[in-house]
Amino acid sequence: MSSSDIDWELEEGIPQVDDPFIQQYLKGRTSLVLEEQKQRYDTNLRKTLSPVAAKAYKIVSTIRARDLTNLGLNERDPRQLNSAARMGRLSYLDRNEVQKTELWKILQKMPKGSLLHAHMETMFDIDFVIEEAFRTAGIHIYAPKPLATQRDHEEGIFYFRYSPPLLNLQNEPTLWDPGYKPSSLISLQKAASSFPNGGEAGFRDWLKKRCIFASDLSYDAHGPDDMSNAYRALSSVVNSLLSYEPIFRSCLRWLFSQLVADGISYVELRNSFTFPYRRDGSATPEEDYSAWCSAFQEELQRFRSTEEGKALYGARIIWTASRTLSNRELSGSMIDCILAKQDFPEVICGFDVTGQGDDARSLVDLVPILFWFRKQCAEEGVDIPFFFHVGENLGDGKQTEHDLFDAVLLGTRRLGPGESLYKHPLLLELIKEKKILVECCPIAKDITRRTDFTQLNPLSVLLSRGVPVSLSGYPADLSEHGLNRLTFEFWQALQGPDDLELPGLAMMVENSIRWSCYVDQPAVEWLSDIREGILGEGIKATRLRDWYASFEKFCEWIAQEFAEADTSSF
Repeated sequence: MSSSDIDWELEEGIPQVDDPFIQQYLKGRTSLVLEEQKQRYDTNLRKTLSPVAAKAYKIVSTIRARDLTNLGLNERDPRQLNSAARMGRLSYLDRNEVQKTELWKILQKMPKGSLLHAHMETMFDIDFVIEEAFRTAGIHIYAPKPLATQRDHEEGIFYFRYSPPLLNLQNEPTLWDPGYKPSSLISLQKAASSFPNGGEAGFRDWLKKRCIFASDLSYDAHGPDDMSNAYRALSSVVNSLLSYEPIFRSCLRWLFSQLVADGISYVELRNSFTFPYRRDGSATPEEDYSAWCSAFQEELQRFRSTEEGKALYGARIIWTASRTLSNRELSGSMIDCILAKQDFPEVICGFDVTGQGDDARSLVDLVPILFWFRKQCAEEGVDIPFFFHVGENLGDGKQTEHDLFDAVLLGTRRLGPGESLYKHPLLLELIKEKKILVECCPIAKDITRRTDFTQLNPLSVLLSRGVPVSLSGYPADLSEHGLNRLTFEFWQALQGPDDLELPGLAMMVENSIRWSCYVDQPAVEWLSDIREGILGEGIKATRLRDWYASFEKFCEWIAQEFAEADTSSF
């Protein structure tokens, strides 16, 4: 300020910064800011950062800003997009473009702890699944009605099933013929070669498109019910293939390898047991899912016995039933879940009811059958906790928001995605009090394409309220790009508007470990381990110590690999 301006201020009686009462105001202001900062979700972690971790965090911040500028997304650069436009574009960045950034290279190597919200049918590279179907002998396709018109090709329901070769069917109408007999089996090879739009090559392209949720489907044009019903049909196609042992086993091997490559050390997979399971070479379906659990356990043990598999602590299943089922149908699924838990207690770790759409039931409507399930578990001597998928923003309806209340009252140990939680301050406090983890996705690009950062970002609210959060790649879309989903979620979270930095990501990874269901625990022991964290004596404390050792090595690698960014004036 020039001397003439100072003279003018003094003459007018304007207080100066060094005046005692102004200094007192600034001191109070600083205290207020520091007091709020103490309540940050990552405060304690920041206090304990080692020198090398603190250095890595500064390097990552520099690289983040540089990448944003290179992508035309740095809102601090006046030449770039404003915040809303930047976040809108960030929601739809091409994955190949993202994978060229330095930040992607860093986050791909970051040890990510546990993936706690993953729907099994969405976890596979669809090209791999299709190839496995063609490589596996005896795979047939069937449908409840002919797929004879263009609309049938786009919307018609169909499934896969194993069967030995069927005789005397060479001249039978194929799936694409109006004379096709509903639900009759057609060999995959015959169906592919007779596909009317390009033979086998055209069939493969058609099948791939039907197994990937179309990115151009509009939530505004179709509405939540149509979108959810469409997804349910698509996921059923993949689930029908996974119900045959050879394909199931090969897909598990692929999945476990991809998890390790993405830096994930533990996973809890939601699986909807909607199709009967068939063993290798058997046309007769199993009466229950013990053989399914046995195959899952065997493949996991086999993978973990390899050098590559040493990085994977384990994988467990959250048994998932559809909200579209009647109580009679749900009770059958629940009994199957209890039987599987009794035979393979290490495989089954929880229970959930999922599904949206015009015929999906609210959680309050399911309360009686859920209480019945709890009673059956107690009588059979098993403990199967709830992990509810609730809180999606699916339009103006209140059902999903009210489901949050029931999830908390029913004692869920975690919930996700919880996108509508920000509307419920009381629930936010209850979730913190009851130590419930929210499995969150920073930018939802799922079947409704309903969320981007041009609107309210739920992650921002949860973090600002001190709610425990972990990052998950839960969006319900079948990716043609393969897994790599959690790295992508980490990348998007770090590029978001929350000033989220490496310590913030580390805190959410720590949460994923603290809330993992590595072993069965009664509620009291579960809560005790969560509260004690790394200071405890159980398996979670051990896993946390292992992760922090890995994170320190990761930070050392950043400091060495990107040393130039530490001195960058960017």
